[in-house]
Amino acid sequence: MIDQFLPVFFQILVASGFAVVALTLSVVLGKSAKTNATKDSAYECGMVPIGEGAPRFSVKFYLVAMLFVIFDIEVVFMYPWAVQFRDLVAGGNVVPLLSMASFAGILAFAYVYALRKGALSWK
Repeated sequence: MIDQFLPVFFQILVASGFAVVALTLSVVLGKSAKTNATKDSAYECGMVPIGEGAPRFSVKFYLVAMLFVIFDIEVVFMYPWAVQFRDLVAGGNVVPLLSMASFAGILAFAYVYALRKGALSWK
């Protein structure tokens, strides 16, 4: 039994040893660096960090992103169904087809609802 887990224990030992050595070298070598105000300031893509941090974004960006994530995740649920479709409807069983049709209908209704509410409008 121990022979099966020996490579795993060895890998954990090597990874932990690497982490300890890397952190120790970072602390030892990092203390010798000279600091000044320029090195200690925040780096913002070459720009001097003066003023407000970031501009305000419209809520529309977040709304479109959330709608994309929601519809994308729901479409992912269709893949396993599509792979097993032939086995599911074997023997004339129409329940899987009707259940996916109702799922797609709910998705279509939600998409039309979002369009009517103006969720995807950029104005």
